[in-house]
Amino acid sequence: MENLQLLKKDPRGAIFEILRNRRLRWLRFWSTRWTYFTGKLKGVRMGKNIQFYGVPLIRRSPLTTITIGDNCIFRSTFASNLVGINRGCLICTWYDEAEVHIGNNVGMSGTVIGAAKKIVLEDNVMCGGNVFITDFDWHPVHPAKRHERAEAAETIIEENAWIGMNTTILKGVRIGANTVIAANSVVTRDIPPNVIAGGNPAKVLKHFDEVTLEELEAVQNNIH
Repeated sequence: MENLQLLKKDPRGAIFEILRNRRLRWLRFWSTRWTYFTGKLKGVRMGKNIQFYGVPLIRRSPLTTITIGDNCIFRSTFASNLVGINRGCLICTWYDEAEVHIGNNVGMSGTVIGAAKKIVLEDNVMCGGNVFITDFDWHPVHPAKRHERAEAAETIIEENAWIGMNTTILKGVRIGANTVIAANSVVTRDIPPNVIAGGNPAKVLKHFDEVTLEELEAVQNNIH
């Protein structure tokens, strides 16, 4: 009934919206089945009702663990998130005993996770477009050691945090529950729960108990 009313009011807009939604449903159907199949072959522990829009790259190195909880959503194609993601989701583990644990109801769009020790995203975490999360330096900083094993430290994102698009989260960081990280931030140190943080390096901008509804709405425009 709703589609019929839209067709009467704006036939061209309605037709293309219907076609887009059908294409995304078709993409989700096949991407989800393929990713479940290949993920289980690779030894990835996957929960129930995970949705994949496009096929992510998941690389589990030997002797490492990747766990994905229930009801997560992974968007890996440009059309699946209209903020304009520029890559598919990628989850990889590197050194022996590295771990990636993704909780329930986590959303990702073009998110890259690289773990050499341990990365945890707790329940209900939202990652905006093109977020990058890592727990190691990938290459040591010292020139003489540039090709040796890089230093690693656990990176934890607590439940219900919202990570804005194009944000980079570096090793050894803990982001507190319910916290919002503004778009284009670089997180290099711990951020407490229940705050809005942003910048390079990211710092606390506001505590939720200090922010009015109008201020929250203004900040929200800079998160996605």
